[in-house]
Amino acid sequence: MSTVEEVKARLDIADVVGQYVQLQKAGRNFRALCPFHSEKTPSFFVSPERQTWHCFGACGTGGDVFAFVMRKEGLEFGQTLRLLAEKAGVRLPEWREEAEESGERQRLLAANEAAAQYFHNLIVNSEAGKGAREYLERRGIDSRWTQEFLLGYSLASWDALQRYLGERGFSEDELLAAGLLVEGESGRHDRFRGRLMFPIRDAKGRVTGFGARALDATPPKYLNTPQTAVFDKGSTLYALERARDGIRREGGAVIVEGYMDAIAAHQHGFTNVVASMGTALTERQVRLIKRFAGRIVLALDADAAGSEAALRGQEVVEEALREAGETSVTPVLTWRGLVRYQESVSVDLRVAVLPPGRDPDDVIRSDEAAWRELVAGAKPVLDYKFEAVAARTDSSDPRARSQAVKELAPVVGAIVDPVVRAHYLQRLSRLALVKEEELTAMLARPQRRQARVSTPPQAVGQSDSRRDQREEFLLALLLRYPTSRDQGMEVRPELLWQMENRQVLEAWKQAGDAEALREGVPAELQTHLDGITSLRVPDFGEREAQEALESCVRRLEERQLRLEKQASAAAVASEEEAVGDKISLLQAASELLEGSETPDLQDERVAKAAGRLIEDMAAGLRLHGREPEPKGEDQAENIEVNQ
Repeated sequence: MSTVEEVKARLDIADVVGQYVQLQKAGRNFRALCPFHSEKTPSFFVSPERQTWHCFGACGTGGDVFAFVMRKEGLEFGQTLRLLAEKAGVRLPEWREEAEESGERQRLLAANEAAAQYFHNLIVNSEAGKGAREYLERRGIDSRWTQEFLLGYSLASWDALQRYLGERGFSEDELLAAGLLVEGESGRHDRFRGRLMFPIRDAKGRVTGFGARALDATPPKYLNTPQTAVFDKGSTLYALERARDGIRREGGAVIVEGYMDAIAAHQHGFTNVVASMGTALTERQVRLIKRFAGRIVLALDADAAGSEAALRGQEVVEEALREAGETSVTPVLTWRGLVRYQESVSVDLRVAVLPPGRDPDDVIRSDEAAWRELVAGAKPVLDYKFEAVAARTDSSDPRARSQAVKELAPVVGAIVDPVVRAHYLQRLSRLALVKEEELTAMLARPQRRQARVSTPPQAVGQSDSRRDQREEFLLALLLRYPTSRDQGMEVRPELLWQMENRQVLEAWKQAGDAEALREGVPAELQTHLDGITSLRVPDFGEREAQEALESCVRRLEERQLRLEKQASAAAVASEEEAVGDKISLLQAASELLEGSETPDLQDERVAKAAGRLIEDMAAGLRLHGREPEPKGEDQAENIEVNQ
């Protein structure tokens, strides 16, 4: 199985897309407002069965999970593979590591280093950098720490950096690839303008990108280097190059959110602090820290978002280290609050909850002892989970207590150690005001599986459904029979739902021969290309090859039409269900009004409005070929009688 296939097998497209848009059930599919164009009626559909998405509106395109993320994030295929492989817990093969040492990578690192020195000189020596210097002074950052972190300032100019680095031998293409330039309607220009600059280094101390803070109201407040060949925000921790020794010495790392939080910590002697730069904890970040220590403390805000971040963090830790050989099968708490049995890991993840309305920068500067106490008292994720649920549970509301049991019972039920389990069972009993015996009986009953869980819809080894033989056969025909090139140039890329096949088709259209094709296909897809070229294709004559290609294209077009029909039927069924639900509610409302002995004027207005709504929706159902089922006499007539 190729790396791409393994990533697809471990991911559910509905889960991935659902992180970007709000999906609603529509038959066997999901639908939403298209994230790629403005619309009022949902035309964007996701098929868990096929692991594909399609927009039937203005976009008129679709594809697999790779196609969605590439379009949504603006990434190349290789960058998308790296991102999704991280989500799926798939380790990329050696070609990725070899590519990182390429000459192109060294040029990008050199460009970033030169830019960092240029920005730093501006904040230290130029009149234009005065505002940035004053901002740092207000935040308590003195000149020493400005130098230590090589903080800088970018001129409010469209091409100052471009001209400076151009004079030193860097081309526009290199600066664009490094994320220092951006492609606009009027051409290429500096990405960072009039901002406080934070150089971001990798664990070896090399500048790979920048964070930039606006010094006025110019949005966004923070702007980061985009994904490049040397910069990946999800695999980077700010200040890690400085914190390595401190993490080893303290036996653990403290992760804060912002640049200023990390700088303040180091300035006050807390040298084991790093920043996630606003991102959630990722598996690659966990693996970075694991090189130096086995404990991670998340310094989180005292809010619901912090609770979710901590719970997801536990799942990330488990996924990141399952291949480290330090695992054993035990219950694991996922970020959704569920428990599943799989490998536990040798990383102790804890949570330090900050005082309400405070961030690490505030706490450290105002009271260093309070910060030490906060970190030392960080709680295991399970304790934090209990406290978070208890804090938002109204003990006087039985429904709230019932919801708390639903959230915590799976966690307690999965604990193997009888002493530990008894401890948390007592806590749950006190919170829910339910006897321990009743909770024990509840935990003993088999729990119904949720319809959708984090486990992929198919075992990793069963990848046939993730590949498309029709698409691959079409590509094999194009590679085997060059005489079909004119015909193949007319094949629409959107007919191919698998992004790796679409990438091969587009590379084939641009290539003049087999060698050029291999150079045009991303390194990550060379194995996939080899698989296509090795497919057995019949020995066709020229005419037979053209007919076979026509047949392939026709079958893919028919597949597209079937998808459109199914999506349309699902949309209609969903609308009917929604209308039917509304009618049921209004019927219940009319019955309540009918039972009222002394309806006031407001009741009469509600009754008239309800009657009109029922008539309108009933007419809508008739358009779909359905008739509403009256309960007793016609509901509109019943309402009129009550009036």
